[in-house]
Amino acid sequence: MSASSNGCPCSSKKNRKEIEPLPLSAFTPADLEKYSSAVSLSDMEVFIFPDLIIALALANIMSPMIWSWREDPWFEGMEKLSPYRKVLRVKQFIIDRFAFNLDLDTWGLTTKEKELARFSSFVDEKALSQSNALFGYEGDKYYFDIDIRRHFGLDKYHSNVIPYWKTETLEAMAAFYRKEGHDRGAGECVSFSVLYYAALYVLAGIPLEDMYMMATPLHSQNFIDMKDGVLTNNRRLVTKAMWCNGTELSAKARRALENEQVTIVCTNEGYVHTLYPEATLPPNRYDHFCKQITSFLDSPPNQDLLVNFLRQAPQWQEKFQFRLNLESGHYYAAAEAVYALEPGSNYTANEATLNKLAPLLPSEALSEAPLANRVLLRKDLEAIYEEVPELLRQEFLAFCRITPRLPGNEKIWLSQPGLDLRDLGSRQEVIDYLQSMRGVSPVADLAFMAYRDMELAPWEPFLKAALERNPVCLEAGRRRSPMALYEILRKFDHDSIYDGSRLAQPDEVWNFKTGDGLEKAICLWALMNERYPQSDWSLEIRDQNACLSCATHSYCFPTQKGYEGLRLVYPLKQG
Repeated sequence: MSASSNGCPCSSKKNRKEIEPLPLSAFTPADLEKYSSAVSLSDMEVFIFPDLIIALALANIMSPMIWSWREDPWFEGMEKLSPYRKVLRVKQFIIDRFAFNLDLDTWGLTTKEKELARFSSFVDEKALSQSNALFGYEGDKYYFDIDIRRHFGLDKYHSNVIPYWKTETLEAMAAFYRKEGHDRGAGECVSFSVLYYAALYVLAGIPLEDMYMMATPLHSQNFIDMKDGVLTNNRRLVTKAMWCNGTELSAKARRALENEQVTIVCTNEGYVHTLYPEATLPPNRYDHFCKQITSFLDSPPNQDLLVNFLRQAPQWQEKFQFRLNLESGHYYAAAEAVYALEPGSNYTANEATLNKLAPLLPSEALSEAPLANRVLLRKDLEAIYEEVPELLRQEFLAFCRITPRLPGNEKIWLSQPGLDLRDLGSRQEVIDYLQSMRGVSPVADLAFMAYRDMELAPWEPFLKAALERNPVCLEAGRRRSPMALYEILRKFDHDSIYDGSRLAQPDEVWNFKTGDGLEKAICLWALMNERYPQSDWSLEIRDQNACLSCATHSYCFPTQKGYEGLRLVYPLKQG
């Protein structure tokens, strides 16, 4: 355990020879929860501690992996592209390498009681149930009739069981190809959100000041403040024009902002959280965001948008008809017949390409006279409104103009140093800058905890997370003897998914079946700690071996991570 000379218990010097023991009292219980959560990064922890979102984004920005992508031929000539084209290039690179993953097996399960006990001093249970999907939230429209537990695959478990979903680091996302059933990287929505935030900064040069990470109870996405706005949404990129195009893709992208409260808005300068009276994002920047996202979600109704609306509302199509201009003359066709042609064509029913789509209609679908009891789609919306049900008009206007439910601006606006990464041209410059800010910026300090380099971060939070929050390896370990577990870990591949002295957590080792010897020893420690909680275990690095020992047993693994001469016990003790 270590401390820097500025007295911050959560910073450490890089030269271990200068490190002095840090008393256990240096971490308050609240700080220990927060800093250990920067390692385990469950969705629940990220919700409780929104600083962790930007901390992980900064850890990804410090990752050598993301900087190595700049050398990929895919990014040649990036400097010649417009900002939006750069964003498109990054998006395609990401979706080619990462799949969306939200299964229950990857990071295991926990219980509501356990998580509520952890966080009862941070958030009220009733407020939590109204804003977090794992604790009873069901949304207001789309999710109202959906059994949330069935939606997440939890219906086969007792009602108190909830998934221990984790927001993966870039390295953990990239390592998914090692897991059965995966052929490339993968991650869940918060992981994608954080990855886009880091990748667009490093690869596309988008300033952090122009990006906002947003979380709702069931989803996370980013808003990029360029032109009319751009949303990054898992494996999708959505512009304002795409937002109202009525396709299945845009319908999925709209779902969260149409139906849910935005619980967190987070940037490099701070956050606003719907549950907390305090906010650290500068109020002028939050006001700017609110204006920009509101404008993005508001499109003046017109005839083309009505055509888009009907595309995603097929129940109304039977009330409309199109007028088509063919070489043989003018004809009319039922709206549903025209829309049915779109999936197999490069054209749409919108005015710009309607007459290119029309020749695909069979002759029996064409009428020389207007169809009875159907409204003609035309430019005069007011005339259309007079002929359609009021409910249709209301739904159409709601399609065009979404009012986002954002955290209120009646906050106690706290002042904290923002993190300005502009004009930093290399990974090392970023690391040096963030190091210089650790004494004044809690988020910068948390970033090094999420970065997992124990030359640069304290051991106690890392060990707390490792020994208490890795349910996957523990579940597998209950069916095996200590020696069998030792042999399994020995036979895993020997490469760490993290570079240098950075370290994986036990479930990352177990899921991806690889790890340096030090990581394997910590994984075995977690397994033994659960099985034999009264035993005094210690871990020592000597002669390039990581040895986990108690009074009667010792298990050693070769390690290349360094840390020679290090001895760890948990809880950390003096002397």
